[in-house]
This record gives sequence, structure tokens and C-alpha cells, in this order.
Amino acid sequence: MKIAILSRKSSLYSTAKLKEAGEKRGHEMLVIDYLRCFMNIASHRPTIMFAGRELVDIEAVIPRIGASHTFYGTAVVRQFEMMGVYSSNESQAITRSRDKLRCLQILSRDGVGLPVSGIAHSIKDIEGLIDSVGGAPLVVKVVEGTQGTGVILAETRKAAEAVIEAFRGLDANILVQEFIKEAAGSDIRCIVIGGKVVASMMRTSSGGDFRSNLHRGGIAKKVKITPEEKATALRAAKSMGLQIAGVDILRSNHGPVVMEVNSSPGLEGIEMSTGIDVSEKIIEFLEKKARPNQNKDRIKG
Repeated sequence: MKIAILSRKSSLYSTAKLKEAGEKRGHEMLVIDYLRCFMNIASHRPTIMFAGRELVDIEAVIPRIGASHTFYGTAVVRQFEMMGVYSSNESQAITRSRDKLRCLQILSRDGVGLPVSGIAHSIKDIEGLIDSVGGAPLVVKVVEGTQGTGVILAETRKAAEAVIEAFRGLDANILVQEFIKEAAGSDIRCIVIGGKVVASMMRTSSGGDFRSNLHRGGIAKKVKITPEEKATALRAAKSMGLQIAGVDILRSNHGPVVMEVNSSPGLEGIEMSTGIDVSEKIIEFLEKKARPNQNKDRIKG
């Protein structure tokens, strides 16, 4: 197959590893900077141009869309879908998962375990918002934040009020969530591919930080998940409509709760900590699923 990886840089670990895995299995692999693509939105013949030439004969794409470029990146994915090219994750599912509030609302609707969460627009409602999640300590999150940025633990009510007022003063949309103390600075990242959990790792914070993101110095190790955690990860990915997802789970006193569902999970940490070749499993999934022109009838906007 001719497979395009939609990524800003070919040197990124996940991009390079996917390219290598595809080539090992005999596929023609292209790395396409989606921000350098431009599209012709013509009736009956949508096209995509890159580096001065039209992209043709591509049978599948693997979107690796950065959070700060979701709007344009998903537009490129959607254009490929209109051309009948199979995408490992559909544009709509990527957009759905990137909106943290929408993601939580959908997971809540589907009965997936979540930390108690709240959102308000006016600073006049701060007291009620804090009470809605059980009071301090609580976690304040900027809706648009990624990789642990814009996430603050407010240990007292006064601190929570100050942080929320500051963020709202900057017109930032924020969520507040109950603090899962019993998780002890650890979370579990499950990689879901095609309705199966193929790998899982536990990430633990370092230096007293409650955030366990590897980008913030967290430590990862292979972990055996429980049947309930596995079921939670699968339900979360299904709710988002994602075929490939990283589902972040905390172990709480009332069972596993989902913190985030990532449509472009990094592969380095999970592969290094588990020894599982997740990249190859993604290529194997595409081999089973990609069919020429199969998207044309189902992509309606």
C-alpha cells in the first residue's frame, strides 16, 4: 500500500518509527507536512497538493495532528476522506477528542468512569463551581492545554478561587476536577488499536509534581491492567469514535476514571517501557482495514 503519515517532522520518534514499520512490511511510506498541503474544494474531484504536486494513489493516511493545529490538520484529513482514502482515525473523531469539554460530556453520556468535573463561564459562579466537585483540593485545567501544561493543583479553596479568577481574567476556558489523591501521582496510559488494548504503561510523576506526563519528567513502566480498566479504555475509545487512541486512566477509590483520550498518542514511551512494537501493530491494523474508496459513502460532513 501507499501510506501517508500526516506529521510536521519526519524526525519525530513516532513518525520515524511508523515509517520504518511500514517499509519493513513492504509498503510505500510518505511523510506529509499537513500544514504545507493546500486543497481544492471542487465538486466531484477534491484534490490535495503538496510540494507542488497532486497527491494521488494514496490508500491510507495516519494522522499525527498536533493539538495546536487541530483545525487545519483535521481539514486535511477530511479532504483525504472525501477522496476515498482510509484514515486510521477519522477527522470528526479527532476533533471530538481534542475538545476536552466535549470529550468529557460524551464519556459521561456513555457511562464511562470520570473524575467529578465542572465548568462555568462567569467568575460570579466560582463558589458553586468549587462546591460542585467537592471542594478543595481540586485540579484546574485549561481546556486547550496539552502534555500537562495549563494544569494546576489548588490545595485550598482560596488558591482555587485565585487560579480560576486568573485564568478567566485571561479569557481562558477552564475545567475543574476532583483531585484523585489515591492515584498518588500515577496514571495508566492504554493504547487501543481497532478495539483492542495492545499495550499499557504506568506513568509516575517525579519531583513531587502530581502530573505524570513523560514530557514533564514522569517515569514509565509496563503495567498489567485489570479487566475493569481494560473495559474502560475500550469504551472511552469507542465513545470518541477512535480506532487508534491513548486512553489515560487514574485508579480511584470508586474504580478507574478517564482523564483524557488522545487521538495521536506518542509511541516512544509506550514502546520503550513495554517492549511492544505499537508502530507495527498500527500498520497491521491498516492492512486489515484500508480499502480503496471505502470512505466516500460514509463521509457526509
